[in-house]
Amino acid sequence: MKAILVKDGKGPSSSLYLGEEPVPQLGDDEVLVKIKAFGLNRMDIMQREGNYPLPPHAPQVMGVEFSGHVVATKNLKDIQWKEGQEVFGLAVGGAYAEYIKVPARMILEKPSELDWVQAAAIPENYLTAFQALRVIGQLRKGEDVLIHAGASGVGLAAIQLARAFGAGKIYITAGSQEKIKFCQDIGADKGFNYKAGDWAEELAKHTGAKGPAGSVDVIVDFIGAPYFNGNLQSLKRDGRMVMLAFMGGAKIKETLIAQILFKRLRIEGSTLRSRTVEYQSDLVQGFVNEKGLERLISGAREDGKDGSKLVIHKVYSWKEIKEAHDEMEANKNVGKIIITVDGA
Repeated sequence: MKAILVKDGKGPSSSLYLGEEPVPQLGDDEVLVKIKAFGLNRMDIMQREGNYPLPPHAPQVMGVEFSGHVVATKNLKDIQWKEGQEVFGLAVGGAYAEYIKVPARMILEKPSELDWVQAAAIPENYLTAFQALRVIGQLRKGEDVLIHAGASGVGLAAIQLARAFGAGKIYITAGSQEKIKFCQDIGADKGFNYKAGDWAEELAKHTGAKGPAGSVDVIVDFIGAPYFNGNLQSLKRDGRMVMLAFMGGAKIKETLIAQILFKRLRIEGSTLRSRTVEYQSDLVQGFVNEKGLERLISGAREDGKDGSKLVIHKVYSWKEIKEAHDEMEANKNVGKIIITVDGA
């Protein structure tokens, strides 16, 4: 089969090329999918550069999300996929190819409302956001949430899912008024420009929170050290903070940890790709069981606006994979970059 490979195993975007790889051989309870489209993620660039430690069970071929149709199965147990079914899903790797093998519980049936490109845009961002908000953050209906890096891929997904699951107020931080408006258009109530002032003080002022009382129940954070104190200040009693990255640094200079005790705060970090296949499969099925996809597609919002917009930045042919990587490396994208597989 054809697959996108990296010359000498690692290198710049110019080292990407379309080569040949064996078609994956199925194990028990696995499905072979012919890929129509796949999503580009920041981890792909890191892997291409040799800076991303792969999980032990991951193939060398990049790519963790895809859409396509089932072409073969082997000894299926719980979920009986049929040849020809249109699906999309999450993978530990291998999506930059014509075919991919995945555990049967890590794919979902593609709704007719979604095309191949839209379906390929869902798995990584929306399952990460679902994990952060519902599985770890335990967001309940009516609770208020703060999402840092609101205009990022996972940030946008978190805004939409928070709205779909009935959050109260949804606040975000971003680096420009344009990004804040974009986030508000898809469901955020208010945004704070971290370049223009102290977002934590502005949030407290907006909500009327006094001292350490806090403004939100759940925080999804990608920034780390620079925001840690502000996060503690912003959480209400029994608040939960989910850390998904530390783009601003990992070393905290000074902090008043007494707030963690007195406000009974819970802070938990999480990754997704390094999790076991069993965990990722359970996450996918949890998304199904909680009707995450139906909520997203329906775009049900009490204010009557459409909250179902899947934000696609640009679509490339896989013959343009270098240009796609360059686009993401230049930080030009707001929303997903999707690659289509020619001839699929």
